[in-house]
Amino acid sequence: MSSLFPHLFEPITLGAKTIRNRIVSSGHDTVLDDHGMIGDDLVAYHEERARGGCGLIVLQVSGVHETARYTNHVLMATDDSSVPGYRAVAEAVHRHGATIFAQLFHPGREVMDGERGMAPRAVAPSDEPQERFSVVPETLSTDMVKDIIAGYASAAKRITAADIDGVEIVASHGYLPIQFFNPRINSRTDEYGGSPANRRRFLAEVVAGVRAAVGPDIVVGLRISGEEKTEDGLVAGEILDLIAALDQMECEGVACLDYFSITAGDSSTLQGAVHIVPSMQVEPGYAASLSEQVKKITDKPVMVAGRINQPHEAEAAIAEGRTDMAVMTRAMICDPAIAAKSQRDAVDEIRACIGCNQACIGHFQMGVPISCIQYPESGREVTFLPRPRVRTSRKVLVIGGGPAGLKAAAVSAEQGDDVVLCERESHLGGAVLLAQKLPYRTEFGGAATNLIAEAMRAGVDLRTSTEVTQTMLEQLRADHVIVATGARQRMPHLEIADDAWVIGARAYLEREPNLPGGRVLVTDWKGDWIGLGIALRLAEAGTPVTLATAANFAGAAIQQYTRTLLVSQALRTGRIDFLNDARLVGVDSDTGYLQSTLCEIVHEVEGITATIVSGAPRALRPDLDFGTASVRVIGDALAPRTVEEAVFEGLQAATDLAGVA
Repeated sequence: MSSLFPHLFEPITLGAKTIRNRIVSSGHDTVLDDHGMIGDDLVAYHEERARGGCGLIVLQVSGVHETARYTNHVLMATDDSSVPGYRAVAEAVHRHGATIFAQLFHPGREVMDGERGMAPRAVAPSDEPQERFSVVPETLSTDMVKDIIAGYASAAKRITAADIDGVEIVASHGYLPIQFFNPRINSRTDEYGGSPANRRRFLAEVVAGVRAAVGPDIVVGLRISGEEKTEDGLVAGEILDLIAALDQMECEGVACLDYFSITAGDSSTLQGAVHIVPSMQVEPGYAASLSEQVKKITDKPVMVAGRINQPHEAEAAIAEGRTDMAVMTRAMICDPAIAAKSQRDAVDEIRACIGCNQACIGHFQMGVPISCIQYPESGREVTFLPRPRVRTSRKVLVIGGGPAGLKAAAVSAEQGDDVVLCERESHLGGAVLLAQKLPYRTEFGGAATNLIAEAMRAGVDLRTSTEVTQTMLEQLRADHVIVATGARQRMPHLEIADDAWVIGARAYLEREPNLPGGRVLVTDWKGDWIGLGIALRLAEAGTPVTLATAANFAGAAIQQYTRTLLVSQALRTGRIDFLNDARLVGVDSDTGYLQSTLCEIVHEVEGITATIVSGAPRALRPDLDFGTASVRVIGDALAPRTVEEAVFEGLQAATDLAGVA
């Protein structure tokens, strides 16, 4: 038992099942399916979290009806061909002492993908349009409603027959069951619409049908948004009334529901969707206020999701009575062993999630398997784990102490090589340390902190303020060299008048100069964090800004939920003018000249006193003779991109070295 987190590691009983601790990996789409089935990749992914000490693992959504295909990679539980996959993942998770549930799902109108790129077709209680995916659904007939309800029960029976311990009915984030309950969406006039009792009938019949199908010994839970946090969404009072009604339901003397899983948000609008996977702009543990309200109206266990990244946050929420279990899904994507580390009070070893959303939900929204920018082994367990070991230790030199070099050095040392890392600056971390200077991105610096700690624990010889020279190379006599020297700032080709005040974005963040008073033009080549972040930083300090981006819109390269919060904050300042599809070509004393990327038009931004240019970087590589050593170039030194590619290539380079004799 942990001395630091006694509540977090106290067992808890849900229905007929006792869970070993209060840490939950909630249902989240991984895109690790095998043509809609559970295959080796998904089994390995969840097994790693079970091995890492997680108490309860909830599988990603399983469609209960053919109309439930909200993406082209959703798991389906509509026929017996799915059973072997559920059995395989159950066996893998049980092997390590964890409990596993599966989610029962129908999206209703919340459908992202159509067949082969066509517009999505969806069904819903009524034909009320969905804003975020621009979907106008087909109204369900009464017979089809009953068919879908039966689908929940049959899917639950099929899944639990494969040794899955429980099922969780998904009524969160504006999906089908809650669409029926929302009077702003459901305009039906049959038995499933109109009065509150009729509007909750769909969900009540689903709950009763599932319990009857699985019997008293299988756990049945409900996931629901405690508040939808969007216009026309359900508010806390409405949700609490629904939960109170469902809480009283019994099936043949047994409670129909064993627990409630509380989250926040709604999928139908950008405003509500940010709460599905809240990014680093959102306060950690913020949704515990919602679960606290639910606990006041039910004696059943309650769990909550919403930016619980650290064990102390989970411990506090449980100790203060705001929840009974803590959902730490992204925390375990970033560090699958966070539970085991917490239980032995090894908090300094935890690789903390920074809430960037880039490779987890960001990958899902691109339709590719999820991972983590700090821990690219996530989602690639079959490829990279367990870590290989070298037969004979070799001397490995890593040049550069940014994310790519730190990851390569740490993994190489873990595999058994003798690793020296040289960084010419006085500090490690590279450009990550600049990123954390931007508004609402302070946590990003944690990526450097985590990677440095991993390299230190692995025994890497870390040398700062050390530039690698030809003489040093000859002295070290490394067998293998990994070049991770990063990139440098590059200014685009511009016509600049002598009296124009112009500075590169990187230089601005490094030097933090005093700018002339007045409007600042910030130009952005990519639509990433840099231009938008600098503009927001200036605007919040009271400076009027014009943000001009060559992308289609500001923040175009940022994950959707993160961008929504950043742009909404920028709009609230009232000090930022946006200009899209425009590249900077010249600057004089008070005017910036921008060429449209779409046509021959040139935009003139007048009345500016300074220009900050975020341009494309240039790879930086040392001019050295490495002799007989094998050489691998990675990260921005290979081609300037993001932290994600840098860390992945560090892992890849080190893993490849393990196979070199």
